[in-house]
Amino acid sequence: MGLRLKFNLVLLLVFAAGMGVSAYVSNRLLDENAKQETLRSAGLMMESALSVRGYTVKQVKPLLESQLATTFLPQTVPAYAATEIFSALHSKYPDFSYKEATLNPTNPRDRAVDWESDIVQKFRGDERVTELIGERETPTGRMLYIARPITIKDAACLACHSVPSAAPASMIKIYGGNNGFGWKHMETIGAQVVSVPMSVPLANAQNTFKTFMLSLGGIFLATFVVLNVMLSLLIIQPISRMSAAADKVSTGDFNVPEFASSGGDEIGVLANSFNRMRRSLQKAIKLIES
Repeated sequence: MGLRLKFNLVLLLVFAAGMGVSAYVSNRLLDENAKQETLRSAGLMMESALSVRGYTVKQVKPLLESQLATTFLPQTVPAYAATEIFSALHSKYPDFSYKEATLNPTNPRDRAVDWESDIVQKFRGDERVTELIGERETPTGRMLYIARPITIKDAACLACHSVPSAAPASMIKIYGGNNGFGWKHMETIGAQVVSVPMSVPLANAQNTFKTFMLSLGGIFLATFVVLNVMLSLLIIQPISRMSAAADKVSTGDFNVPEFASSGGDEIGVLANSFNRMRRSLQKAIKLIES
């Protein structure tokens, strides 16, 4: 096995190990960054929904108090307002969704589906849990969700949700008397759920990963070529010439010219040593012959 082959094998092993470690670390980091980016988007949507709810309670509902005495206006309900606003967003960005998933909702569109019911039950099972973050697979790809519990902390809400007879007749007329009743004070009846797609951040992460790995592969390839050229010019060729010259000198052929000193590096020192050995050997043979 020649020196060049040994050198290249070691170099390839080092490069392969470096590529493997770089691929693993960079892929993990990029995936985590994609998840954090998606999480920030979901968090922004959740805070926006809370802001809409707060705005509805503090500024919209007080202006319509006089009408509420005779007519039920769903626009004054914080959950309705937030859901309507994000429904408009959903029509333009269908992968982004907000839902106030409820086990026994007044409005049937808010009824929790299976996976949302599981989230609500987790909140109901442990009131110390204030937020759940998770991922789920959908027909359109991976989705990240943030969920927060909906708990009846304001007893005034029970005026419309305790029993049908206590609810406004105008509300019963709109939604009927079979849904959204039997709620209790401090009971968790549902969850605010924001769902955000991970497909775009993940695709960007994969594109970045491919670009990075291709660039790293190009750098490794260029380094491999440059090191091989340097190895050939600075080590392999000088040693090969010295080996051929030594072979001729060993047979008594002193017509081989001396090697020019190439500097103070190891090859230059070896060339000077070879020249001294050649001259000494030539003098010794002349003395013997004389």
